[in-house]
Amino acid sequence: MRARITAVAAHLPERTVTSAEVEARVAAESAGYRPHPTIVERMTGIRARHVMDDGEQASDLAVAAARRALAERGAEPAGLDLLIFGSASQDLIEPATAHIVAAKLGATCPVFDVKNACNSFLNGLQMADALIRTGQHERVLVCTGESPSRAVRWSVRDRAQFVDAFAGYTLSDGGAAMLVEAAPDGGIFYRDFAAVSSAWRVGTLPAGGSMHPRDPEFTYFSGDGRRLKDAFLAGGPEIFLTALEKTGLTWDDFAVVAVHQVTLPYLEVLRSVLGVPADRLVVTLPEHGNVASASLPLQIAAARAEGRCGPGDRVALVGLAGGISLGVMFAEL
Repeated sequence: MRARITAVAAHLPERTVTSAEVEARVAAESAGYRPHPTIVERMTGIRARHVMDDGEQASDLAVAAARRALAERGAEPAGLDLLIFGSASQDLIEPATAHIVAAKLGATCPVFDVKNACNSFLNGLQMADALIRTGQHERVLVCTGESPSRAVRWSVRDRAQFVDAFAGYTLSDGGAAMLVEAAPDGGIFYRDFAAVSSAWRVGTLPAGGSMHPRDPEFTYFSGDGRRLKDAFLAGGPEIFLTALEKTGLTWDDFAVVAVHQVTLPYLEVLRSVLGVPADRLVVTLPEHGNVASASLPLQIAAARAEGRCGPGDRVALVGLAGGISLGVMFAEL
């Protein structure tokens, strides 16, 4: 059997925060530092990002997207064989957030979490594909809820700390879900993954683990965007270009090429290096920010809503994540 994506949906909180508002908040909460006006949008191409309400959790974003995906398919939570929550965010360290999603959704199937930074959803899809192809499950819901707004550093000492915290100013809250079902044909037909784990220190959110279990100072994003980009470019292109060689396809054979989006300048560099035609991209970054692992399903959902892809069309998913992790998946919808 093949694993076919039969429904996809995204959920974005209604509240948005502009890049100008981000800069104003940093200036207001920092005693000795003011960011240069427009620096966030100039450096990233991001005009706005979504922020969930104070009472919302990552699981709520996943549930909202999951309900839309199930409704699109005319399916019920009771009909799920497995629920995978693949996200860089979580409600709690224990139990798995997938349990909270299932409880809110009304699902009674087995569940588990997959966590691999911004590739968490893609790795969840990888697991669904493997479990369906090996006959263990027939209908799997893969979902994510990303809540990075809870880990942004607003009070900075100086320019150096602002730069270290800069990744947080690009991030956006959001949820997404895909229903993956056993099918005799079509579906996911290529997948490959790689890692450059020696670069794990380049971007981190240290809190809650054994290194820094309780210190509030480690509850914020920390990273070096330039080093992260260099690490991706050094280790990344081969896995994606090899995927084309092994399948005998070109990017023109895909209706949509979904690429994880961090900043517009980096997206253009990656597009150019990989040779992806600009008209195959679904650029969500300017109005929605970097929604972490929800980025790829958000792009597919947006493309479907715009009539850019549908049943029988091929789509490519190009994943990039801190760690460093790389992933590529080809599917026929």
